[in-house]
Amino acid sequence: MAQKSFRKSQLIEFKNTAAGHDGVLSDPSGSLIIKPCKPAEIRFYESCAAHEEFAEYIPTFMGTLSLSSDTDPAQAAAALMQSKEAQVQVQGPSGVSEAIVVDNVWTPSNGGKISTNCALVMENVADGYKKPNILDVKLGARLWADDAPPAKRAKLDKVAGETTSKPLGFRIAGMRIWKGLDSAGQDGVNADGYHFYDKDYGRALKADNVVEGFEDYFRMARGAKPTRRLTKVIKRFIEDLQELQTVLEKEESRMYSASLLFVYEGDSSALQEAFRRESQMLDSMEAETDLPLEGDSGPKSDEVAINQVTSKSSGGTGVPPSVNGDGHVAHDVKPESIAADKAAEHQPITAAVPANGDDAEGEVALPRTQALKLIDFAHAEWTPGQGRDENLLHGIRNVIDTLGGLLM
Repeated sequence: MAQKSFRKSQLIEFKNTAAGHDGVLSDPSGSLIIKPCKPAEIRFYESCAAHEEFAEYIPTFMGTLSLSSDTDPAQAAAALMQSKEAQVQVQGPSGVSEAIVVDNVWTPSNGGKISTNCALVMENVADGYKKPNILDVKLGARLWADDAPPAKRAKLDKVAGETTSKPLGFRIAGMRIWKGLDSAGQDGVNADGYHFYDKDYGRALKADNVVEGFEDYFRMARGAKPTRRLTKVIKRFIEDLQELQTVLEKEESRMYSASLLFVYEGDSSALQEAFRRESQMLDSMEAETDLPLEGDSGPKSDEVAINQVTSKSSGGTGVPPSVNGDGHVAHDVKPESIAADKAAEHQPITAAVPANGDDAEGEVALPRTQALKLIDFAHAEWTPGQGRDENLLHGIRNVIDTLGGLLM
């Protein structure tokens, strides 16, 4: 079995975090991230193998590394296995072709907020984008788990009460947005051309203007309509969120302080090219295989997404969103104003084609335009018999409605 190794000196600081997580590193290729964590988060990631639908909405878990100084580094990384399709799994799955070995154990600096000798290794969701725009949205009106001491409960309740967390069940925790090298040094844009919005930015937003945070994320002027390409991105985020909502409504769990991670291509030319190649690939596959694409048997997914947004909204008052009696964002979304001239667009992220030697599952990966994942499971567990996680779902529903408001 071939081995790929990299030394401690090759592990680099991971800068593509939106909420400023301390101590996170990346491998040299940028395809993996190494996140210090507590054992409880590792156990949760391992348990997700038994929840296949849910596992599709979290970063691919590739294994763990021990960070203690007396641990043999090769043994610490022995669980990291990588297959030909870059689907990395743990404990020697079938089809393994490569193992990742860390030659020197990395120990997190004292500057981080977490003291641990464990680290998760998982896919970098932002890998493969030219200029990823990243948004971290923390979910839940209640942010503390049952084992939290009274002082921590009081602190987090205070934060929730002073921000959008309590009324809406979500809060913008941070954003990293590509503004371009021409903007470097201006209005908070760093030398790399990115503008970083920290937690204080999100905490300053209120329920009646939280839509402005999403306008900033999509680089929209206040009250303006998104461009055609951004409309497609937003609709796909809505559809992903609705599918995640459906999955979570079937699960019994509690996930406190989990976050939604949004990523989309921030380089406008690259995004345009990705959509062009996607359309070309789908047209070509449909013509060559004469097989239906996923989703062609029913309404276009764009229309499904917006119709579902409408069905979840009540008592709409327009943008900015209002909050009704149960804390639910209210929008009056009109699908005909959104789905017009969209019927020719292709929305599936994968296409059904005959299996071949290169793809045993018969799926073809299309160019990356956007991705949505649920992350941060330090206080997450499966809770059979306790019902679904309404604390989490409340926030997801309101994020869906807030995004829907951008399309009005």
